[in-house]
Amino acid sequence: MVGKVLGIRDLEQFSSRRSSVYVDPECDKFFELPLFIAASSNDITPKCQCWQFSPGKEPALRSFTEIKQLLQQNKKGDVKKILRENYWPINSAIRSQLWPALCAQHLTKQNLLDGFYWEMVHQVFGTTELSERPIMLPAFVDATHCLPYHLTSTGRAVADRIVNVLGYDCPDITYSPVLYPITAILLHFMSEEEAYLCLAGLVGSKEKTFINQTKLQHEVTWKTVMQIAKKHTKSAIAYFQRICPGQKLERVFMDWCWWILAGLPFQHLVRIMDCYFHEGIKVLYRVALVIINLFHKECQSNNEWSPDNIKNDIGNALIKFCKKIPVSPAKLLHAAFSIRGLSTQYISRIFIKTEMTLKSRSVLSSGSKQLIKSRSSDNLPTSQSQVNIQMMSHTLTIREHFGLPGTTNFIKTWTDRQFLFTLWSWLPVRITMYQPVLLYTTEEHGCSLTTFYVRVEQHEPTLLMIKTCNNEVFGAYCSSRWFERNVKDDKGQRQAYFGTGETFLFSLYPERAKYPWVGIEGDRDLGHSSELFMAADSKMITIGGGEGQAIWMDENIRFGKTDGCKTFNNPPLCPSGDFEIRVLEVYGFVGI
Repeated sequence: MVGKVLGIRDLEQFSSRRSSVYVDPECDKFFELPLFIAASSNDITPKCQCWQFSPGKEPALRSFTEIKQLLQQNKKGDVKKILRENYWPINSAIRSQLWPALCAQHLTKQNLLDGFYWEMVHQVFGTTELSERPIMLPAFVDATHCLPYHLTSTGRAVADRIVNVLGYDCPDITYSPVLYPITAILLHFMSEEEAYLCLAGLVGSKEKTFINQTKLQHEVTWKTVMQIAKKHTKSAIAYFQRICPGQKLERVFMDWCWWILAGLPFQHLVRIMDCYFHEGIKVLYRVALVIINLFHKECQSNNEWSPDNIKNDIGNALIKFCKKIPVSPAKLLHAAFSIRGLSTQYISRIFIKTEMTLKSRSVLSSGSKQLIKSRSSDNLPTSQSQVNIQMMSHTLTIREHFGLPGTTNFIKTWTDRQFLFTLWSWLPVRITMYQPVLLYTTEEHGCSLTTFYVRVEQHEPTLLMIKTCNNEVFGAYCSSRWFERNVKDDKGQRQAYFGTGETFLFSLYPERAKYPWVGIEGDRDLGHSSELFMAADSKMITIGGGEGQAIWMDENIRFGKTDGCKTFNNPPLCPSGDFEIRVLEVYGFVGI
C-alpha cells in the first residue's frame, strides 16, 4: 500500500534543517524535491518561489485544534473568518490536518470508511501496487490541463490513479477539468488515501459547489463569472472590449479558472485553497474579479501589458499576468473578500438564471442531436409517461374513451390530455426526458406530513399537484429536495427557506397558467422576499413567500391556503384562497 506522497508533516524539520540534506524515502519517490529539500544541484527543480521560507519568527496563528473544535461545534462562520485572516506559511504543517478536516465536513457518503479507497483501487486495477505503465485518464479529465505542480512522474501516476478511482465511484462525472489540478495540489499535503477522501467530499457536497462535473455546469460557471464581472469590473470589461473589438468576451472567460489554477504562483494558490475548501467556488469567483481589476490597472501603467501586446489574445495575457501577479497572497485575498454586493444569494441567482437559459435551449452546443432525439416530440410526454400517469394519478387521470365527437366522454378525454400536455410543456427540457414516478399520494399513503417526508424528501426535483374538494387543480414544480429543510447555515441555524429559481407554480383548473420565479427577468436585486421558494417543518409546508404564501398546507394535509406572493408574483391559485384537499400527489422522475 502506498504511503504519503509528501512528508509534509516533517516540514517543521525542514525549517530547522534548510542548509542540510533531507531526503525522505517516501517523499523522494513521489516529488521533485522543492528548493529547500534539495540534496544537490541535480536534485533541485527549477526555482519555485512558492516554496521559499519567510525569515524570522512566524506570527501567532490559530492552531488546528482550535479550528477543529469550531468545526465540531458547527460554527462555520467563525471557521470562515479564521481561514480568511490566518496566513499560514506555505510550509506550515497545519494543512496536513486542516484540509482533510475542511473537506470531510462536505462528505455525504457514509461508506467511506478506513480502507474503502484501497478496496476501490484493488477493484479498479486488480492490485494496490502502483503500476509502472501509464494509467489512462478518465474521459472527464482535460488532458491539456493536467497541471502537476512539481509532482514527479510517480506522483503524477498517483494523481492519475486517484482520478480514475473517483471516476469509477462517481460515474455521473462527465466533464471536470479542474479535478486533476486540485488532486495534485492536495498531494502536496497529505497521503493518497486522504487526497481521495477530500475529493469525494468536494464532489459529493450538496450544500456548496466546489467542482463542476458536467459540461453544462462548466459552461454555466464561466458565463456566471462573465455576468458578475460585467457588473463588478465594468471599467475593465469596457477597456477590453474597446481595445479588442473583434475578440469575443466569451472566449476570454471560458478560461477563467486557468487564470487561477495555471497562472497564479503556488503560494497564492495554496492560500486560496485554504478558503476554497471551506467556502466553495465563490472564493474563486472573487479572486477572478480581483485578477481582472489588477490586470486592467497594470495595462494602463505597464508597457508590458499595453494594448498592442495583449489585443490579439487577452486570455493568454491574463494567464501570463497571473504568473507575475504584483500582489502578495494576503493582499489578493483581502481584495477578494472586500468586494461588496457579491453575496452568495446574488451569485446563486445569476448562476440559476444562466443555468435555466442553457437548459431550456432546444439545441445545446454539445450533444444537441442526442438531446433532441431523447426528448418527446414538441416537448410532450412520451406514451410511457402518459401510461404511468394514467395508472397512478387522481389529479391528472388519462382515461381512454371511445365515443362520437361532441359527446361528454370525448370532450372529457380531450381536456385531461390538454392538462397533462400543458403541464409537460412547462417542465425544464431535461426533465421531460425522464419517466415520472408517483412518490406519494394521500389516496394510498394517508394524510400525514411525516409520511410525506419519508417518501419524498430525498428526491429532486418533485412535482406537487393538489386537487381541492371544489375540483380546483394547481401545484408547484419544486427544484430542491425537501430534506433541505434540515440543512443548517454557517451559524448552525436551520434555514427557513430553501430551493432555487427553477421552482415554479402552476394552475390547471379553472385557470391554466404558469408562474415562474420573478428573478428570471432582469438583473436587478429584488430582495429577500423574491427568493422564498420552499419552506417546511413538522407542522406545515410552504411554497412561495413575501406578502403571502402561494401554497400552504397543514401537517394533516387536509387544509390549506393560497395567496399572492412576491417570489412568483402570482394571484391566489384558487378563488376562495382557503381550500380543502381532496388529493395531494407528488411525483419524482426516474433516472435523475
